Amino acid sequence: MVTLPKPQLPDEIADLQSLALDLRWTWSHDADALWAGIDKGLWERTRNPWNVLQLAPAERLKLLAADAKFREQLAKFVAERRRYLETPGWFRHTEGASRLGGVAYLSMEFGLGAALPLYAGGLGILAGDFLKTASDLNVPIVGVGLLYQEGYF
Repeated sequence: MVTLPKPQLPDEIADLQSLALDLRWTWSHDADALWAGIDKGLWERTRNPWNVLQLAPAERLKLLAADAKFREQLAKFVAERRRYLETPGWFRHTEGASRLGGVAYLSMEFGLGAALPLYAGGLGILAGDFLKTASDLNVPIVGVGLLYQEGYF
């Protein structure tokens, strides 16, 4: 298992970490301006919030922590995420939902977004769409795959 170092964020903007680790950013681009506001150049090169948090200068993060407008924008996205996670999807209202502890979805690749090159083609895109739909329906699912350092073989 790969362990990524935790970004050193000021307490006032620590919620950025949970937003970056929630892969909603791969399909919902509402928060793109938030990530670009941290470091526009990094955002344009990577399109990956986690990379932006890892590589943004500490001084920039301190300035953002003191910026009331940025904190307000962050709070808006945190509230939207909370609302999404707390809204029960269709599956939770079906008979038998309580008997299902979880579903493991096995795939060689997952097309979650261009910033996460974990796919080569159609199978990956299908798997990514499947995970997104399961999330919207509130199906307890976990995607399981292999992370190859170079290619698929």
